[in-house]
Amino acid sequence: MAGAFGEFASGIGNTDAGFILGTGKLLVKVPETMRFYLEGEIPPGVMAKDVILWVIGDIGFDGATYRAMQWEGPGASALNIDDRMTITNMAIEAGAKNGIFPADEKTFAFVDERTALNGTRSDYQPVELDKDQKFIFDKVYDLSTLEPTVAMHPNPGNRALAKELEKVSLDRAYIGSCTGGKTSDFVAFAEVVRGKKVRIETYGVPATSDVVAELKNTKWEDQSVWEVLVDAGVVMTENASCAACLGGPSDTFGRLNAPLTCISATNRNFPGRMGSKESKVYLASPYTVAASALTGHVTDPREFLS
Repeated sequence: MAGAFGEFASGIGNTDAGFILGTGKLLVKVPETMRFYLEGEIPPGVMAKDVILWVIGDIGFDGATYRAMQWEGPGASALNIDDRMTITNMAIEAGAKNGIFPADEKTFAFVDERTALNGTRSDYQPVELDKDQKFIFDKVYDLSTLEPTVAMHPNPGNRALAKELEKVSLDRAYIGSCTGGKTSDFVAFAEVVRGKKVRIETYGVPATSDVVAELKNTKWEDQSVWEVLVDAGVVMTENASCAACLGGPSDTFGRLNAPLTCISATNRNFPGRMGSKESKVYLASPYTVAASALTGHVTDPREFLS
């Protein structure tokens, strides 16, 4: 996720962690770079999650294996930091070693606001793009052509448009995790469900304790965003965590060992990820998850946002 700030950031597993503890080192090859050049503007009803799901569906869930996914262009520059975090977070779902956006004024403003001490910016040095870099893959994507997108069972690359899946019935909806549990994700979800009631079991798990506080303190007329969600029937928890995205407590399928069908704003949907290996998980944006929670089937959120 730190790739949103112009950093090289890659997740490690248990084996890597053990190796680091034993040797103090981590062996990393320099990955080849794939460039995704974004043009245009994201249309109404479409979110950054739709962008990355569309791209993964294009190249496959192993299409960027041990490569860097670099995001450039006017469309990339127009994205806010939360959007960039959503996209870089899910680079691993295409097999990538990392995802990265070049640092710009939005990056500096975001970092400075959170790190400045006594009005003085923290000491950091942005890394400039190599003007002579070579790409193993280079493709232009027009954001204005994108529509609400869903990754179907059993992997993040199994792409379809939300409007094509209206016959898929759902048992549960879920918003949360590192990818989909930011304040902006819950605000987008609340835009859709405000004043309505969800039709299926719907869980909300903020990514951090700061998000919990922000949702409770951000007012929407006479209610907080948290209250809007609770009134809509979303089961919210103050215990920020990965929760069901990593087979957590009561909101997973393991509790009943039931082969349920869930639509989720999380980052991966491989069999067994949220409990029973027979369950099916559909990945989508907070907008799409919210609309689907209201209807009980996969739903194009533009029906509720127009």
